[in-house]
Amino acid sequence: MGSQPNDRDLPMPVTAAGREGLEALLRAPRRSVIALDFDGTLAEIVPDPDQARAHPGAVPALAALAPEVASVAVVTGRPAGVAVRYGGFAGVPGLEHLVVLGHYGAERWDAVTGIVQAPAEHPGVAAVRAELPGFLESIGAWRGTWIEEKGRALAVHTRRAADPEAAFAALREPLAELAARHGLMVEPGRAVLELRPPGMDKGVALTEFLAETDAEAVLYAGDDLGDLAAYSAVEKRRADGLPGLLLCSGSAEVPELAARADLVLPGPAAVASFLATLAGTLRA
Repeated sequence: MGSQPNDRDLPMPVTAAGREGLEALLRAPRRSVIALDFDGTLAEIVPDPDQARAHPGAVPALAALAPEVASVAVVTGRPAGVAVRYGGFAGVPGLEHLVVLGHYGAERWDAVTGIVQAPAEHPGVAAVRAELPGFLESIGAWRGTWIEEKGRALAVHTRRAADPEAAFAALREPLAELAARHGLMVEPGRAVLELRPPGMDKGVALTEFLAETDAEAVLYAGDDLGDLAAYSAVEKRRADGLPGLLLCSGSAEVPELAARADLVLPGPAAVASFLATLAGTLRA
C-alpha cells in the first residue's frame, strides 16, 4: 500500500488539488472515503431508468476496493433499495460495509443490516403525484414526456420527446411553479426534471457521511447536475484542508461538471476500470 501512481497505473488528475487528493488517498487509504453516484457513473444512462444496471465491471471493482479503504458509499437520487437491486450490491463478498445513501441522503441502506432507514414522506410529494399526470396532459405540445416514480420524489423525463431540449426548456418553469406550490423544488438533470423536497442534495448527504466517518481524504465521482452539490461539498472540505479528488464520468451533456472535475473519464466502463486499478494499486 501507499505506492505512487504512474502512467501505467492510474490516469493522473489534471489539477494540483486533484493530484493532492489522489496522493492522500494512496498514502492513507484506510482513512479515505470513496463516494460515487449511480446512474451515469456506475451504470450507463439508458432510455428507461428501470432498465439501468451497474456496469459489469463496477461491482467487482468496488468489491476489490472496499476492503482497502475506510468506506465506500453510493450517493444517489434513486430510492436506496432500488439502487441496491439495480446495482446488485447485496450479499457481495467485499461489500459487507457498503452504504447506499438514497434519495440524496434521505434514505440509507447498510450492507451490515440490509435494512433501509427512511423518514416519513414529504406531504408535497403525494400532492404532486396526484396532480402531475393531468398537469403534463394540459401541456399537450410536449407529448413524449413521462413520469418516473421515485418514492420520495417524482421525475419528468424529456429524453423520449420529439425535441428533448425544447421540452425540457418549456417544462422547467411550469414544473418549478408546481413544485413551489407544494413546498418542493426542481432539480434539473440530463433530460430530466426532478421534483423533490428541499434540503435533500448530494452535498448534504456527502458532508454528513464524511463527518460520520472522520475521513482524511475523499474521492467523489458523478456525471450530472445533481452531482454539483457533492462537488461543492468536496471543494469546501478541500478549502478546510481535507484532500479530495473529483471524477467526472464522461458527460459531454454536462460541461459544468467536467469543467470542475480533476479528472474526466469516458463513462461507467472507464470508472469501473479506474476503481479496479486503484484497488490493485492499493494492494500492491
